[in-house]
Amino acid sequence: MKLLQGAVLLAGLALSPVAGLAQTPTTYTENGRALFSFAVPDFWVLRNGGPREITDTELGDARAVSRVMGLRPEASDGVWMGFVSPAGVSSIEDGLDYLGDIDRFLVREPQVTDRSAARIGGRPAQVVRGTGTRDGRGINFTAAVIDLPGPRVAVAVTILAGDADPGFVADLNGVFASFRAAN
Repeated sequence: MKLLQGAVLLAGLALSPVAGLAQTPTTYTENGRALFSFAVPDFWVLRNGGPREITDTELGDARAVSRVMGLRPEASDGVWMGFVSPAGVSSIEDGLDYLGDIDRFLVREPQVTDRSAARIGGRPAQVVRGTGTRDGRGINFTAAVIDLPGPRVAVAVTILAGDADPGFVADLNGVFASFRAAN
């Protein structure tokens, strides 16, 4: 299994020339209120779903899931990025707990390799990077919990399969660079 080596998401966002790669502005809303926006790169597919309940097949418990906005390049099934602003999650620490609760839905056998404070869209954030498997493939992941105005956070997760074109990292960094919280 070949993992992307040297592919670092969120590196040098303040000086990133790739921010111009993201082309289509998109806004995450809840009950008609804008929470944050980001731009989707050209030739990427955006799919969003509203709030719903899913059942954990191992535990049998149902859990509410807020709207998820997922994007991926048209040309690859080995790259995915998703955004959510989970209801009731009001701080970065709560967001990290939330990630621990949903990690089995995103990554199998996660191994955290780095955890750091960051600023995304001018907002405080905590970024977790690591490796694991998904659908039997080795993957790299980056999860960011971004503080929003008021008692809310945005959670962004990226997944890159080990055989994915490392060129997609520039697109993903462009999406992070375009992130803006609504006031």
